[in-house]
Amino acid sequence: MAHSSHGAHAEPPTRGRRWSTFRQSPFWPATVLVLILAAAAGLFAGSYTYSMADPTPHSIPTAVVGSYEQARGRAFLDGLEKALNASVKVHPYDSTAEAREAMQDQEVFGIFEIRDEGRTAVLDLSSASGASVAEVLADTAPAVGKETGVDVTVRDINPLQEGDPRGLAIFYISLAAVIIGFVGAIQLSVHARSLTPFERILFTAAYALLGGFAIAATVDWLLDALDLPFVESWMILALTLFASGMVFTMFNTLFGRWAMLPTWGLMVLLGNPSSGGAVSWPLLPSPLGAIGQWLPPGASVNAQHTAVYFQGHQHLFPFLVLGGWALLSCTVFWIWRHRHPGGREKQPAHAADS
Repeated sequence: MAHSSHGAHAEPPTRGRRWSTFRQSPFWPATVLVLILAAAAGLFAGSYTYSMADPTPHSIPTAVVGSYEQARGRAFLDGLEKALNASVKVHPYDSTAEAREAMQDQEVFGIFEIRDEGRTAVLDLSSASGASVAEVLADTAPAVGKETGVDVTVRDINPLQEGDPRGLAIFYISLAAVIIGFVGAIQLSVHARSLTPFERILFTAAYALLGGFAIAATVDWLLDALDLPFVESWMILALTLFASGMVFTMFNTLFGRWAMLPTWGLMVLLGNPSSGGAVSWPLLPSPLGAIGQWLPPGASVNAQHTAVYFQGHQHLFPFLVLGGWALLSCTVFWIWRHRHPGGREKQPAHAADS
């Protein structure tokens, strides 16, 4: 009995030792990574499916000019709102010229010009503003016109470039800049650990400038997919690469080896699906449309999109977003640089320990 009692008492410490041994073995971080990667795979698929699989209009701002106050014109606009579940937000303008200026400023996605006391209507679309939104309006307006007795003519006054018929090339180049931006920072942290904080920022800027040039040159000069305003597009890509790289560096300073988790969550799971690059923001679930423009992927898409298709109407906001993330990341990194896993000042201590 005494022997069996002793064996019973010995069992819990054995379990404890096994757990402790497992925690100190290479199998522990490998097991944690297996679970994290499985969760990340599901979240990755879920975030993109939620955003892009079934795009639905939520709020499509459009302009209206002409005889829209006539009975037939009102019936047409009411029918359009009903067909799209009240997602069309109509803004009246005094003239077609004013409405077209609003379209160039990307304030509206289409212009309804009601003519002949409401008997005819011309819908001016801008595929460059959002191919998916233009497609929704082009399909819906003529059908509503037939129901309400209005003859609708559809024109695309700002089409996409021939090498980018679906308007996805800008999303792809911005995605490349975001991904390579933080992957570059990861590689610097692994293969150039001894860089000082200032040197790390400089080398992040270096691969951002060179990488931005490589992306722009490949898409424009080599593939001829987009006719870019080269210097502006290059600088947008470089700023995106730098901001993305410094975001990882910031998280690496704050969270160490787990920095990839918040970086992936912010940039890939949340930022890219909500960027408006693959699906225009009026068709995104409404919270994503609002959040996306404040994140680096959305800001990059917005700035690049305007540079390519709306030259002379560039907005300051996306540059403030990209610059703000870059400045925030650099500041956090610099203030807590002693926590970053790297730097030459740590080498003598390690050498002494060895």
